[in-house]
Amino acid sequence: MPRTLIVTPTYNEKDNLQRFVDAVRGALPEADLMVVDDNSPDGTGAIADAIAAKDDHVTVMHRAGKLGLGTAYIQAFTKGLAEGYDRFFEMDADLSHDVRYLPDFVRALDEGADVVIGSRNIPGGGVEGWGLGRHVISKGGSLYSRTILGLPVKDLTSGYKAFTRRALEAIDIGDIHSNGYSFQIEMTYRALRKGMKVKEVPIVFVDRTAGKSKMSRRIFVEAIGVVWKLRAEALTGKI
Repeated sequence: MPRTLIVTPTYNEKDNLQRFVDAVRGALPEADLMVVDDNSPDGTGAIADAIAAKDDHVTVMHRAGKLGLGTAYIQAFTKGLAEGYDRFFEMDADLSHDVRYLPDFVRALDEGADVVIGSRNIPGGGVEGWGLGRHVISKGGSLYSRTILGLPVKDLTSGYKAFTRRALEAIDIGDIHSNGYSFQIEMTYRALRKGMKVKEVPIVFVDRTAGKSKMSRRIFVEAIGVVWKLRAEALTGKI
């Protein structure tokens, strides 16, 4: 198996982290897992350290405060690239990303995909536990972004993804400055602009049962602005 790094950013996930780690380690025992904790006040970082002390496949990156999803992934990916990893996964620690789909991701990568997206919006995919408002924001945001950017990808805001080393190097992740949903959109858009092969695999996203959602109006508004910025940069040849 190519050297694989699974990255999960955390903020107040003490009720979910141990179960998440156990599930991931059971599903892909050869992979390494990096927890990127933003100084969670509930003690998530200390729990992560205790897990890492008992498992050589688990490492922890501690950050000074709540710095955002996008920067967490960028810092982790940059470190992973420097350490020689070949494949990189994004997963939420709130158990909404079911590990049973990991073999589908691995298969897609083995078949030549550069970016794999766990899609809720293709046949076989879906969401459980959301109200109407969350559905409208997620599907509406993805449709809006697809329309402005002219992309065929059905789920641009999914946070369950995998990248090859080639894809991250082509994207030049040092140029990524967005967070939240807009980070997911930008990563996929830049990959497609660089000619990377993007594959969607169906997943059923299950809303968290413990802890609090990090989704906010600010994150949604940021995504709207980033889409137009990306479009403008593409038209002027900057990406």
